[in-house]
Amino acid sequence: MTSSIALKPNADAQYVLRLADTCLVWSHRLAEWCGHAPVLEEDIALANHALDLLGQARALLTRAGQLEGQGQDRQYSEDQLAYLRDERDFVNVTLAELPNGTNGRGDFAFTVLRNFVLSSWALLMWQHLAPSRDAELAAIAGKAVKEARYHREHAADWVIRLGDGTEESALRMQAALDRLWPYTNELFDSDEVDRAAAASGLGPDGASLREAWLADMQTVLSEARLPLPPKSAYRSEARCGRHSEHMGRLLAEMQVLQRSHPGGRW
Repeated sequence: MTSSIALKPNADAQYVLRLADTCLVWSHRLAEWCGHAPVLEEDIALANHALDLLGQARALLTRAGQLEGQGQDRQYSEDQLAYLRDERDFVNVTLAELPNGTNGRGDFAFTVLRNFVLSSWALLMWQHLAPSRDAELAAIAGKAVKEARYHREHAADWVIRLGDGTEESALRMQAALDRLWPYTNELFDSDEVDRAAAASGLGPDGASLREAWLADMQTVLSEARLPLPPKSAYRSEARCGRHSEHMGRLLAEMQVLQRSHPGGRW
């Protein structure tokens, strides 16, 4: 097994890594639906969504490696950052790493709602990153915002369709919403990394996106006839490297080939 890289990113690299890791891990969870979605059309749609996120993750990881390596004699590649970091060095949001269902079974309601929650947040993030002082990051955002807009619309359509559908679909959607809602707080928690990015013009402080995101949630969930869950005091902290019990298993699956056959090419 190849050894892990030792990463101590600066504030700019850490800011970009948080978005990159969220896209990467979210993409992995969506890819797990390939061949298992309830209808063929959605099987293809989720796979395409996963590929879009993977493309965003690759671009962001490359930029994070460049930022982290500034002034040093080495620069990590996108592959090294994806496959050779340990669990505590990943800084995605917890919501992205949660499994698609329970007891090994996929929960389409949970996937649909997570896609809507994260896509709405991502769309706002990309829109606010478009004028970034970092030209590379601004260019990534310019392309990603188009993808995120489609992802958000697609997910919102499913939320409304299932929430305002049958009694069974509505019950499942409400249960999924109640399950994931406490994890949304982490999307908008701010620390010195976020504040430094906002102050320097690199990107927005996550807290500044909450109001617009919540308005989007209220509009769509109201149309879906799904009551908004009460505000939760729970705070997940995967952005700081403190992950759920699911992250280790996800990384073991994602990294096993590279770790077992370092530098393998096909």
